[in-house]
Amino acid sequence: MKVPTIILASASPRRAELLRSAGIPFTVDVANIAEDAHPGERPVEHAERLAREKAEVVAKRNRGKIVLGADTIVVVDDHMLGKPGDRADAARMLRLLSGRSHQVITGVSLVVLETGSRKLDTRSEKTTVHFAPLTPTDIEMYVATEEPMDKAGAYAIQGIASRWIIKIEGDYANVVGLPVALVWKMLQRFPND
Repeated sequence: MKVPTIILASASPRRAELLRSAGIPFTVDVANIAEDAHPGERPVEHAERLAREKAEVVAKRNRGKIVLGADTIVVVDDHMLGKPGDRADAARMLRLLSGRSHQVITGVSLVVLETGSRKLDTRSEKTTVHFAPLTPTDIEMYVATEEPMDKAGAYAIQGIASRWIIKIEGDYANVVGLPVALVWKMLQRFPND
């Protein structure tokens, strides 16, 4: 199969690096949408809706092209954790995750808009991550690095926080920000004409 060039509707350097590593050619066209949860929205619904909305916004500007939207959230005790608003919020999230397991859910959506038609495939991947206990000093030191600030759940599994990840169940790339194997499977339904 010829690998199609897709448009990534995200400014995430982690998603870009995962696509590059997998040999999936892409360009970037960032979707700027509100990421607030709707009342009563479950985590999977939330992640999939945001991924779809991001892809559709960019697809309207790029008719006939395959657009990839994605959104990653961290869920602990049915609470959705997005990116922290500030250092205090990052510390709060890390205290919630300390010594416990949580789920990382990434919604993924591929969209092609053409005159009079729309091709859409939206799915999600879930990975369970087990965190070691964090001391207050661990949290203070980690937040001071700024690494947590643009990450769902306030940590990067591929960065400093890797020292506290004792086990994962599922797709590692999903925790980084994009379940590449799922994206590849979905792309099989979007031949490059």
